[in-house]
Amino acid sequence: MKSLIIARLTFFEAARRRILLAALLLGVTFLVIYSLGFNFIMQDLNRAAGDQALLKNEIYNFLTMAGLYVVNFLTVMMTVLTSVDTLSGEISSGTIQSIVTKPIRRWEIVIGKWLGFSLMLLLYVLLMAGGVVLLVQLIAGYTTPNLVRGIGLILANGMLMLSVSLMGGTVLSTLANGVLVFGLFGVAFVGGWIEQIGSFVENQAAINIGIISSLLLPSEALWKRAAFEMRSPLVSALGFSPFSSSTSIPSPLMVWYSLAYVLGMVLFAIWVFNRRDL
Repeated sequence: MKSLIIARLTFFEAARRRILLAALLLGVTFLVIYSLGFNFIMQDLNRAAGDQALLKNEIYNFLTMAGLYVVNFLTVMMTVLTSVDTLSGEISSGTIQSIVTKPIRRWEIVIGKWLGFSLMLLLYVLLMAGGVVLLVQLIAGYTTPNLVRGIGLILANGMLMLSVSLMGGTVLSTLANGVLVFGLFGVAFVGGWIEQIGSFVENQAAINIGIISSLLLPSEALWKRAAFEMRSPLVSALGFSPFSSSTSIPSPLMVWYSLAYVLGMVLFAIWVFNRRDL
């Protein structure tokens, strides 16, 4: 399938970019700093908490979620920065002409690029999120609950941003596309926090603002669902943490909406790219 050829070329092209190299170096630096900080905290915690296993596990869970929160943010940034000009940049520079003149359909180009970046994204999430939970396991012996589902949702969040970035690249310049994607992410981020605070103070208007922002871009909803899946039993009983709230948990229906959103963005990108004058 020709899309697989485009996917392979896209993957290796992305791997050669300095943006990806910088993201990997910063990611490794984060893991090193995280492991050192976690180790020092654990030493003090063992002296202060003694044999209170429940307390220590709650702190381990909190620190794990804090690390994964950073991983989720870094994943979004890396995804957008590496893919924001994959179509718009090639269109503006004219290099896309060397591809579309070959016996290959335009939809195969879009799908191939999406697959190539998705593979890169998968490896990055496994490195970063897997690194965080593995470090916690090795240092403290703590296993994060529902790990596969949680990391899967973080990966889905990256694919969501990738799909929006590819869609924007079919109609906008690279700069405008970057503004669009980061702008939508900012709206969803702020809306998610407004919803969480609103649920804590029982303000329905604030909760509605968060729901509307999630419909515009469900990136924050995916993270909140991931945080809900991986939170500890005590946090579930208390009903609130810095990362999720029991009264505003995105439902499985929102996860399905997010997957439909990804599919819709990819299909729309194909539709526009097929009709665009190159």
